[in-house]
Amino acid sequence: MMAGRLTATFHDYYADLVRYLTRRTGDAGRASDIAQETYVRIASSEADMSAVENDRAYLYRVAGNLAVDSLRREYRQSTWLSGEEPGDDLVDPAPSPEQVAIGRDDLRRLDAVLDGLPPKARLALLLFRVDGLSHAEIAARLGVSSSMVAKYIGQALRHCRDAMWQDQ
Repeated sequence: MMAGRLTATFHDYYADLVRYLTRRTGDAGRASDIAQETYVRIASSEADMSAVENDRAYLYRVAGNLAVDSLRREYRQSTWLSGEEPGDDLVDPAPSPEQVAIGRDDLRRLDAVLDGLPPKARLALLLFRVDGLSHAEIAARLGVSSSMVAKYIGQALRHCRDAMWQDQ
């Protein structure tokens, strides 16, 4: 019988409740929907309502909680449907299978392009870019001048650029 008492309170304060929910949500239509959901919740409640001392306060508490749930649900849905990138906590940092396949293909192409270089130009480029050696260190290893190392690296970079652009 307590649910009957709460539904009577709901009917008595319906207009005030909708105004309250409109202020909370900023939307009269949503406020009406939440008021409807509040009615369903209290009318179908099988809980022991003898502990409810203030029917109006209980009604507003249920409606307020439903309003918060509705706003949270809308926020989550708008984030999911907005096309924005999800937060870092939802994104797998590993590359996608497509990215892995593209990366492997690019690596194979680059390896083939590097194989087409003269041996000293290839070695100079790899020592400079991969090992991080200076021109003087590379010159000492190859037994050539620093300016020749610069020419080898320039030749290798032009060859790689031209070959990679040609394949696209």
